[in-house]
Amino acid sequence: MNEQMRKKVMIWMASALLVSLLITILIPSLIFRKNDTPLPPKVFLPEAEKAWPNSSSDAIPPVIIPVYLSKEMRVDHVDLEQYVRGVVAAEMPVDFELEALKAQAIAARTYIVRRWMEEDRSNVPVEGAIVTDTVQHQAYLTDKELKLQWGSEAFQRNVEKLSQAIDQTKGKIITYQNKPIEATFFSTSNGYTENSEDYWSEPIPYLRSVASPWDKSIAPRFQETIRLSYKQFLSKLGLSEALPAAATLNNSKVTEYTEGRRIKKVSIGGQTFSGKEVREKLGLNSSHFQWKLSGKEVEITTTGYGHGVGMSQWGANGMAKEGKKAEEILKHYYTGVEIENYTEYSKLK
Repeated sequence: MNEQMRKKVMIWMASALLVSLLITILIPSLIFRKNDTPLPPKVFLPEAEKAWPNSSSDAIPPVIIPVYLSKEMRVDHVDLEQYVRGVVAAEMPVDFELEALKAQAIAARTYIVRRWMEEDRSNVPVEGAIVTDTVQHQAYLTDKELKLQWGSEAFQRNVEKLSQAIDQTKGKIITYQNKPIEATFFSTSNGYTENSEDYWSEPIPYLRSVASPWDKSIAPRFQETIRLSYKQFLSKLGLSEALPAAATLNNSKVTEYTEGRRIKKVSIGGQTFSGKEVREKLGLNSSHFQWKLSGKEVEITTTGYGHGVGMSQWGANGMAKEGKKAEEILKHYYTGVEIENYTEYSKLK
């Protein structure tokens, strides 16, 4: 073989070796990238890709909620459904009926989906989180906290029940006119829920007063009585300590009630207060209250527990005990709503 032919053969062999090497390196890499690389988690933040979940792909990435853990002063990133489970565990007794827990799960999911869609980071003290674990938003407990609270054996049992409620409602939210609602809830009604404008300023069409007769017979805090010294009573309301006790209390008068049978306006010591003001100033369970003078103390009895707007949790449990399903419970407490899948309404962003 002459020198020229030998050079051609060597060039051809080198080229073949290079091609073989490239095939060995690149093809498995391409195959792995296409089929095996896990999708990155989707974080529920305004910076997240707006098009999700508009993608037609079946491989929708998991939704991760960045939660500010107030006691630990750090942000934890939690799967959406795990977050909902932690909220239900914190907000509702685990021994409630399954359908009541399911109703709470849908309400909790609605709250966080709505918050994400509106890019709402209000009352979050740090960057990088969209919600806290406090009642400022929704109470939330981590698995670690639940194990400490329940113990290991009860933890397994309770988580199994909670997981049922979460799995059986996965992806479901409450909507009104194709948008997630403000899914407010509270512990115990006085027999009725409140119109939103009777506790807050804005009338909201799905937060209307409805009857809730179930609470009275089953809720442990349906009615409670506290006592304050007359001096404390005046001080908390910002009234003059010179006001005579008997005359002040005997002449106090409710001038207006809400549709939910709570106090809207009341006159005390010559001043007019809203029922909400009195509740908050005196630290009462609800704005359905009455009082009487007992010696040197004011004895105040409240009916119901909480602001009264939206779903009564004990009422929901009462409905569940009567055989009502989660969707029936939600449609009773939230007027004119639908139960839909959040992936459909996220496309409206």
